[in-house]
Amino acid sequence: MTTSLLTPEERVYLLKLARDSITDAVLHKPAPQISLDALSPALREPGASFVTLTIEGELRGCIGSLEAHQSLAEDVRERATQAAIEDYRFPPLSKEEIDLIQIEISRLTKPVVLRYEKPEELPNLLHPNVDGVILQQGFRRATFLPQVWEQLPDPQDFLSHLCAKMGAPHDLWRKAVLQVKIYQVEEFHE
Repeated sequence: MTTSLLTPEERVYLLKLARDSITDAVLHKPAPQISLDALSPALREPGASFVTLTIEGELRGCIGSLEAHQSLAEDVRERATQAAIEDYRFPPLSKEEIDLIQIEISRLTKPVVLRYEKPEELPNLLHPNVDGVILQQGFRRATFLPQVWEQLPDPQDFLSHLCAKMGAPHDLWRKAVLQVKIYQVEEFHE
């Protein structure tokens, strides 16, 4: 991470904000208000985040942003709401599930272009358990957070699954030089 890590207090604030945002969304209430003037500089500065929801270790929602375009606090509030009710892979979170979810927040560094000339070079340029990876070809784009390396530790498998996630053939990365960006995350959870 090129930016300094969040303090324990900032992490607690963001986790509470995420939980409050999820609860309000599920109960059809307005999102929690944020007083930017009262926040630390790290929470006010532009930030990109992913909010991941799990129940008993199983994914229940995950939505994020790759580029910072609002304060980190506002981004976490928005992503938490979206993960709870807008992840197309799942039905909206129910009232009964609110107390069952575990919340994980990933604060992203700015993505950096990874340059390479031959497809076979790509797996060796990645740092498992460190790099989040964005693959793009034309209008198709997908990302895996660094945490996904736990399930897909082999860089070739990682890239094949990421190609499939973006709606491309799983072996596309072996046949073409794709647009690739990498980033790191500061991950914390309840």
